[in-house]
Amino acid sequence: MRKLSANVIIIIVLALILAGCQRERNNGCEKFGDSFFGTFDTMVNVTVYAQSEQEFDFYYDRIKTRFEELHRLFDIYNDYEGINNIKTINDNAGIKPVEVDSQIIDLILFAREWHDRTGGKANIAMGAVLKIWHDYREQGLYDPLKAKLPPMEKLLEADKHTDINNVIVDKEKGTVYLPDEIMSLDVGAAAKGFATEIVAQEVMAEGLMSGIINAGGNIRVIGKPLDGIRGRWGIGIQNPEKFIVSENGDNLLDTLFVSNASVVSSGDYQRYYIVEDELIHHLIDPDTLMPGGHNKAVTVVTEDSGLADILSTAVFLMPYDKGFAFVESLDGVEAVWVMPDGRVEATDGMEKMLGSYGATGAK
Repeated sequence: MRKLSANVIIIIVLALILAGCQRERNNGCEKFGDSFFGTFDTMVNVTVYAQSEQEFDFYYDRIKTRFEELHRLFDIYNDYEGINNIKTINDNAGIKPVEVDSQIIDLILFAREWHDRTGGKANIAMGAVLKIWHDYREQGLYDPLKAKLPPMEKLLEADKHTDINNVIVDKEKGTVYLPDEIMSLDVGAAAKGFATEIVAQEVMAEGLMSGIINAGGNIRVIGKPLDGIRGRWGIGIQNPEKFIVSENGDNLLDTLFVSNASVVSSGDYQRYYIVEDELIHHLIDPDTLMPGGHNKAVTVVTEDSGLADILSTAVFLMPYDKGFAFVESLDGVEAVWVMPDGRVEATDGMEKMLGSYGATGAK
């Protein structure tokens, strides 16, 4: 029997499978779980209710294979023989258009749409700025005593090369071109969720009715648990003040109960370094070029994992009032905020899903 691997420090903890997967036979189904590492720099946990281990193996292998393929396409750091990926586009900035897989074009067009709808808070063309932050963060982690912030003048110079409208996409020819040789794409705020949704849709089309794909905290819930008891899955929301994974649940802020939905969080506790005793996280506001300071964490629930991924970052970078109004303007999107002072706010629809407001997983 397969068991789920212990989770790494992640955005959201799956409250009901932290202790590992056990076989449960209900209505002819058993619950199986397994995990793999190496795609999108995270652990991917897969939980499936299936008729047999052979059926689980089919879905697990399909999920793993597709994550590997999509990782290679959306990778900004590595080359792969015979594949033009995001890195290939960046490498050819100012040189020539690059013919790419249609899924790359779909990702770029999706990100461009939500760049406009979020007022520019979600911008995959921020690569020149984010690379500077990445280098300073890596240096700060390597040598904490010499950790420092990037000079603002350096960030402002890089920001001149972040206009997403300068990304030329030719759908007919299947090409992407960056005419600015300094511009680069960084799809870190969208690619993992976008890939998770692609994989979820494909395995559902192949017959999967009940399961969870947890891509390092980007959680896509398929259907409902087939245990004969629950009508919704329970998903634990990480407390940003207690971000070490715990099996007894004392690191959880609350529990969400959902079916056929995606749950994604963004927070200041995820990836950071310390400068003069101040935590410097990785979520950079395109307007200030500095880490966002309006919120400690934002969790978004909506059906599409790609949308949940990109919105969690964009809303995190908005002041609460503006973020709340923005979420309320969207159909089928709910959110919960943790403020810097620890205050918690949620949309009305989100409250109906939270255990602290009486929600349960019961049918």
